[in-house]
Amino acid sequence: MGNLLILGETVSQGAVATGGEIGLIGHLFTFLMLTLLQIVLGFDNLLYISLESKRVEPEKQGYVRKMGIGIAIALRLVLLFVIMGAIKAFQNPFLTLDWEGVFHGNFTGHSVIVLFGGIFILYTAVKEISHMLSIEHLDEHHNKGHKSVNMAITWIVLMNLVFSFDSILSALALTQVFWVMAAAIIVSGGLMIYMADMVSEFLKKNRMYEVLGLFILFIVGVMLLSEGGHLAHLQFFTYHVEPMAKSTFYFTLAVLVVIDIVQSRYQKKLLAQKKAETKEKSEITQPATVG
Repeated sequence: MGNLLILGETVSQGAVATGGEIGLIGHLFTFLMLTLLQIVLGFDNLLYISLESKRVEPEKQGYVRKMGIGIAIALRLVLLFVIMGAIKAFQNPFLTLDWEGVFHGNFTGHSVIVLFGGIFILYTAVKEISHMLSIEHLDEHHNKGHKSVNMAITWIVLMNLVFSFDSILSALALTQVFWVMAAAIIVSGGLMIYMADMVSEFLKKNRMYEVLGLFILFIVGVMLLSEGGHLAHLQFFTYHVEPMAKSTFYFTLAVLVVIDIVQSRYQKKLLAQKKAETKEKSEITQPATVG
């Protein structure tokens, strides 16, 4: 993704150097790069939306996803406008904590929002995993009410805004033209609505991958915490908090998927072997029929 930003900046700077202004072709290229950037950076957001929408009644899940993403797109445009006009307010420290030799941090608006998002997602993932492993929830499952539609939409919108900061700041590295960034946000948002339905349908048909999704969500929370800690320049003793690279996140995701696929296939093989052994034993112990 860093190569994508460098490529976009190079094209923009080249256009300015040759013509003084970025022409239509330059804006079109930047728009395509921004749309791709929004989609790639939005994968973790997409996973959260799919899992959160499952908490409402089944017939309202599609509505929750569409409405949540739709409202989030509108607020993301507002956030883009605000950040462009007051980017320093989000990046200037407003709180400094210093415990000499033990802890140090300079907190900005951006870092606090990202840290909050990481903590909330970690809490959500751990709670859902523990609930999934709990035996009591089997008896309470039918009596437990669904989350309200408004509550689910609210959390989808809030977490979408948390995820928006990185994508908007990355977009500002490519261009300062508002309409180009706004168009990329709208198009990528439409694609996200379509892809959210696909991800939710896949998880519905393949419940075993729901556990995988929750662990990926857990890693997303860790990634946001590391990024927020880096933005706040957190230091514990002599160790500085470093952000988890997106490449590391996607590599970890790929490893988790491969492990899950191999484990599920191996489990099927063991079940087939056990079934064959049981059948063979029953044939050996079965008494011969008298003619």
